[in-house]
Amino acid sequence: QVQLVESGGGVVQTGGSLRLSCAASIRSFSSYNMGWYRQAPGKERQFVAAIDGSGASTYYTDSAKGRFTISRDDNKNTLYLQMNSLKPEDTAIYYCAADPDIRRLLTMIGVDYWGQGTQVTVSS
Repeated sequence: QVQLVESGGGVVQTGGSLRLSCAASIRSFSSYNMGWYRQAPGKERQFVAAIDGSGASTYYTDSAKGRFTISRDDNKNTLYLQMNSLKPEDTAIYYCAADPDIRRLLTMIGVDYWGQGTQVTVSS
């Protein structure tokens, strides 16, 4: 049974930083591509960032480029999202996901596993 558990969310002021973590109970974690997504109230879930199984390739939505960094520690089976220069529009529930196929993570179609989410609130 695969389980993804996010943590690290909270309330931060505009311009502040947070680091989200996603602990994965996955056999052969390094064989899974991983992604971060977010869903604001009344809006659809959207892609934020993804990283391939080797950690060599990363992908970001335009709004995350230059401010967010996705990384992984395969020794700890953990995915991270470092978020800097946070803005009120970054307020959302943040989810991590895992899939052997990077295309599924990038398109959000048929993703195998999702976490339960962690709330990030950026106050102005």
